[in-house]
Amino acid sequence: MSPEYISTLAIQAIKVAASLAGPILLAALVTGLIISLLQAATQINEMTLSFIPKIIAVIVVLILWGPTMLSTMIDYLQIVITDIPNLTR
Repeated sequence: MSPEYISTLAIQAIKVAASLAGPILLAALVTGLIISLLQAATQINEMTLSFIPKIIAVIVVLILWGPTMLSTMIDYLQIVITDIPNLTR
């Protein structure tokens, strides 16, 4: 196992993790920002008010982009699993 192979595998893993977590985190961020603006405008400072919309936004993102995320993860796992015989010295 060469250092180049390990670094390539690590970079691919980071890219896959970012592409899987990115849409979910972005949806939660945008939803939280909108709820925070509404709370600031109406001066309602309830902490639990932003929790339910964030959960709903994350669920919607998972429903919409779930198949794409799953295929990305399956493609990466196929690459990793097929390279297992090549890991021996």
